[in-house]
Amino acid sequence: MKEQAFNPYLPSYEYIPDGEPRIFEDRLYVYGSHDRFNSEKFCMNDYVCWSAPLDDLADWRYEGVIYKKNQDPDNADETYELWAPDITQGPDGRYYLYYCLANDYRKLGVAVCDGPCGQFEFYGHVHFKDGTPFGQREGDPVPFDPGIFIDDDGKIYLYSGNSALFPSDTKYKESVVMQLENDMVTIIGEPKKLLPSRKDSQGTGFEGHEFFEASSIRKINGKYYFIYSSVQMHELCYAVSDRPDEGFQYMGTLISNGDIGLHGDVCVDLSSGPDKRVMNYLGNNHGSIVQINGEWFVFYHRHTNRHWFSRQGCAERLVMNPDGSFQQAEMTSCGLNRGPLKGKGIYEARIACNLMSKEGAMFCHLRKAQNTGYVAQNHPAFTQEGEDREDNPNQYIDNMRDGAVAGFKYFDFSGASRISVTVRGGKGRFIVRDGLEGNVVAEIPTAQAKEWSDFDAPLHISDGVHPLFFTYEGEGAVDFLCFEIS
Repeated sequence: MKEQAFNPYLPSYEYIPDGEPRIFEDRLYVYGSHDRFNSEKFCMNDYVCWSAPLDDLADWRYEGVIYKKNQDPDNADETYELWAPDITQGPDGRYYLYYCLANDYRKLGVAVCDGPCGQFEFYGHVHFKDGTPFGQREGDPVPFDPGIFIDDDGKIYLYSGNSALFPSDTKYKESVVMQLENDMVTIIGEPKKLLPSRKDSQGTGFEGHEFFEASSIRKINGKYYFIYSSVQMHELCYAVSDRPDEGFQYMGTLISNGDIGLHGDVCVDLSSGPDKRVMNYLGNNHGSIVQINGEWFVFYHRHTNRHWFSRQGCAERLVMNPDGSFQQAEMTSCGLNRGPLKGKGIYEARIACNLMSKEGAMFCHLRKAQNTGYVAQNHPAFTQEGEDREDNPNQYIDNMRDGAVAGFKYFDFSGASRISVTVRGGKGRFIVRDGLEGNVVAEIPTAQAKEWSDFDAPLHISDGVHPLFFTYEGEGAVDFLCFEIS
């Protein structure tokens, strides 16, 4: 590859969650919602698109704004935000973008364009044959997170839905599938329930991993793989069927944005505070899978700035077993790199795949909850200097206090002998290990500094592939900008 690829895979100023990876011709395109840095809501910005050549997944190109929230005629005043979209190429060769607007807006919109990343124009709202928009009839489930799929026989399927997490949520929410006519917007027949929710999952095999939101579907070797966010929220799960509209069986977890379940710890109770088995600060999750040059990847997102509203896209390599099932992917710093990073060079702290306090990590949205043991001031977070979408915003890890850990996976070391950190803040030292509980390979003393300052020490690490875990020990809080291996 011409350059190395990192997680998050887009520039540090870009906040695109809910990533739907699609291949059109010889490029990989990612469509998602568009968060704003330091926002108080989800998806405040208009849709933009990024793409990369299939043979260089580090070479991302900004394709510009493809659809604005006020292009929907029902949203000319921009009351609603554009939530997670999906896209496909229709029978007429044009590209159809499916979306929903935020919260109480009960329609699914469709926009169309001659290319995969040009200026999309409003096309219509998904509707029944009598013209009534889906979601507007009495008894229609809430339209949410559309996923679009055209089967080999030309039949067009649209997926939608979310489910209630709490008894207080009385809206009608379901996972549903509906077939569309060739006009890409008119429903044939009636929507059909697809996956179980918490209220009706007993005996289905989905218990504990019921459907929550984020519908996406792929066809692999004649089987239909339905990717979704479970009621755990931090994980993307998948179910498989011989049909696109029924018979799905739960298969497992593809990715957790806290690596929960990676080593069998699937029942982590965070109601009383942080947990050391949680390897990053959690939030909701949304994404899908794609095969590139024979390898499978899962796209998902992480959370920054101590809340849910500034999310960034990440991707990891997926391993498919001989029986067609997938192994749960591990969060790394090098996802699309298709291998470990070079064991020499300067690396930004923002590419850490594991981040936690001395007590561990938990859901970042609980920062204001009572009796959770979570105090935001005691925890590190990814953040940035500069405004939203400002080039070179200086993204970094802030507020690393005594015992806080930042982990980076993986590097291929050869002859490395020294390591330095660029930090500011409190006085102490960084203990560097070759695993979360691995060998100490460096101890870097730091002095109190108001400005970014460099501190270094000898590095004693064997050649080969290893992670690096940086633990801060000392007084006050440290901001962590980058490190260099030489």
